[in-house]
Amino acid sequence: MKNPVTAVLLLSLGLLCAPALAQKAKPAPTPTTPPVAQAAAPALIAAQSELSFVSKQMGVPVDGKFNRFEAQLGFDPRKAEAGKVQFSIDLASVTLGDPMLDAELAKPAWFDSKKLGQASFTSSAIKPLGGKRFEVAGKLSLKGLQKDITVPIALAQDKGLTTATGSFVLKRLDFKIGDGEWSDTSMVANEVTVKLKLVFSGVAPL
Repeated sequence: MKNPVTAVLLLSLGLLCAPALAQKAKPAPTPTTPPVAQAAAPALIAAQSELSFVSKQMGVPVDGKFNRFEAQLGFDPRKAEAGKVQFSIDLASVTLGDPMLDAELAKPAWFDSKKLGQASFTSSAIKPLGGKRFEVAGKLSLKGLQKDITVPIALAQDKGLTTATGSFVLKRLDFKIGDGEWSDTSMVANEVTVKLKLVFSGVAPL
């Protein structure tokens, strides 16, 4: 029979060692990886951007512009095909530089801006063309009608800002702009040249 004194000593030693062994066996905490900061989305600088157009009335060029518009851009020049562009225009902000003409443009025959106040464009594809040039295809929604358009764009970067410039020809009668008596293209040409200059912050380097 074991010596009772020895048994007590062994039991006491076991009780003393148990917490140390448990602490040793406890796995070390897994270090947490700090979250990766997400880059801010590109932001349109409206004060430096322009959206204008040139139409012809009886062969004479007439300049106009839109004063209010917004753009959302998800774009990395190195992964251009994955980019997205959304654009909206406040049609009530159109001006030809003459209050009487501007009031005429708000009427249903033209932009009908009191009823259909917004135009929009949503891209479906962005194709790199080389030399900091891209081709943006998508749908333009205007006066309740939708058409596919393609806009060639050139990019330039300076001092942390990216400027996108481009132009395309729009046929106004495709969207019933200048409807009714104004549909006579000998008075107002069907083709309208739209020009854009959009300045963004936060675009990745080209």
